[in-house]
Amino acid sequence: MNTSFLPRIAVLATGGTIAGQAGDASKTAGYKAGVVGVDKLLAAVPALSSVASIHAEQIASIDSKDMSAALWTTLARRIDELLAQDDIVGVVVTHGTDTLEETAYLLHLTVKSAKPVVLTAAMRPSTALSADGPLNLLNAVTVAASASAKGQGVLVAFNNQIHCARDVTKTSTYAVDAFRSPETGVLGFVQDGRVEFQRTVVRPHTSASEFAVADRWPMVEVVTSHADASGVMVDALVAAGVKGIVIAGTGNGSMHATLTHALGDAVKQGVAVVRASRVGSGHVMRNGAANDDALGTISAGTLNPYKARVLLMLALAASAQDLQRVFDTY
Repeated sequence: MNTSFLPRIAVLATGGTIAGQAGDASKTAGYKAGVVGVDKLLAAVPALSSVASIHAEQIASIDSKDMSAALWTTLARRIDELLAQDDIVGVVVTHGTDTLEETAYLLHLTVKSAKPVVLTAAMRPSTALSADGPLNLLNAVTVAASASAKGQGVLVAFNNQIHCARDVTKTSTYAVDAFRSPETGVLGFVQDGRVEFQRTVVRPHTSASEFAVADRWPMVEVVTSHADASGVMVDALVAAGVKGIVIAGTGNGSMHATLTHALGDAVKQGVAVVRASRVGSGHVMRNGAANDDALGTISAGTLNPYKARVLLMLALAASAQDLQRVFDTY
């Protein structure tokens, strides 16, 4: 096929289950992630040749549970370099599902282009019966090549749905529809070459974001509140030089009294503390379950603890002023 008239899409592979391999096609667990290279991933989807002209790069070959801030920096900068080229109309990133939502949100706030960036993944390894990776990859390239995806920020194409990077989260350990956007719902869908957006992204992102990836990242950790919680972890993190702590609180970001006392001491020592919720959906109201004004803590709003960590890392790296403004905005 003559590809000279097809849109040119860069596919950046980082590993994950979509590149996983197992010895038994009937098994969807116990596989090795990140084994299959990007060329084999693309070869498994012949239909791509009718959708786009592909430029492929292997950025990493990891299980996404091992994602690092250093790799985030490498990935974001390479995406910006590619999108600055006139012939590249969009980028697709293949990724593991475990930390996909964190990488997607990081890119959503740091990529400096209106061109589409679409992440995709798989819940079943490439060797499994009914592997979901090939169709997810085809759909992701289809979305990245669509003019309607321009200006929507970083997207996640998974199981025929299109999600905003800010809203999407993994909700199942095994199901092929593992990714959902609990509070806002999907942005749209992609099926059989058709891309339809049913709403647009409202919060600032990409070129409208004040943030960029860093060469050195501040230490930010997540601590969970639960029955009989202690302040031991908070005290240890403060002693280790942590710059920020995100609390995965109960309910509306509430915290055990002992933990609250330790966090109050941490704030007095200059540590930024953000209250999120471990619940999985809903929002954390400022002063709703804790006296943020008195404690000096920050509400994460609708961000889950792991995305709140991403935003806090970016804000601290940029020496952003008024952290509550940052969380209210992004």
